[in-house]
Amino acid sequence: MALITLIRGGGDLASGVALRLYRAGLRLIITELPQPLVVRRFVSFAEAVYSGSCQVEGVKAVKASDLDQALQISDGGQIPVLVDPEASSLLELRLRQAPLVLVEARMTKLPPITPLNSVSLIIGLGPGCVAGQNCHAGIETNRGHQLGKVIWEGATEADTGEPDTVLNQGGSRVLRAPTQGFIQTCTQIGEHVEAGELVAEVEGIPITAPFPGVIRGLIHTGLPVWNGLKIGDVDPRDEARYCYLVSDKALAVGGGVLEAILATTVLRPHLWD
Repeated sequence: MALITLIRGGGDLASGVALRLYRAGLRLIITELPQPLVVRRFVSFAEAVYSGSCQVEGVKAVKASDLDQALQISDGGQIPVLVDPEASSLLELRLRQAPLVLVEARMTKLPPITPLNSVSLIIGLGPGCVAGQNCHAGIETNRGHQLGKVIWEGATEADTGEPDTVLNQGGSRVLRAPTQGFIQTCTQIGEHVEAGELVAEVEGIPITAPFPGVIRGLIHTGLPVWNGLKIGDVDPRDEARYCYLVSDKALAVGGGVLEAILATTVLRPHLWD
């Protein structure tokens, strides 16, 4: 059996990783929650959980009902997305003696907890990863000179607590839920908004645009949210086409993951069987 890369998480960063690995010819399975709280939905394979299928930059992902169907979807040249919040499919694949790579891409800011001896290669993304302790390799996700670097010894950089700055807009561009409840959206991804324009509501409390720009990301309407949860993103560049393109950051991180897989010599005989 060819190498299978299991990616936990189907958000925008994880999807950039999946896109690069898919384009390199690797076999993938993405696992997700029953209701992913993904903001940049147009560039996230997690969207297949809601719609049954989706495309990111021309690459199609399809929701799978179980592991067998996921493998069939992968054999058919598409990316399977499996609702499997506990990653129980990882154990099933181990029992089938499949050569495995695990990419912990949920960006929880917490260390991966899968035992190192359970998978040939565990790759962690971003803060909380310590190579040799909770992953075999960590990938730097903070912007700067080290973005996308593979770390084989030591830790990735700590969480900065601040979103990336775009045209001098940092934390202000991120929209957050003002209280617990159910969100009702009033705009759509790709729409232009003016400062103060209503974007969404939670329990009647308005969430407004902080400045003119385009809605780059917005979670699904009707989902349960809690106070402080990121629910949207306004892009001051005001370019609607960016809503449909994987970010440079996600592609850089994806390149690091691909490097880590190719650098692991025991995996090379299984890459494209």
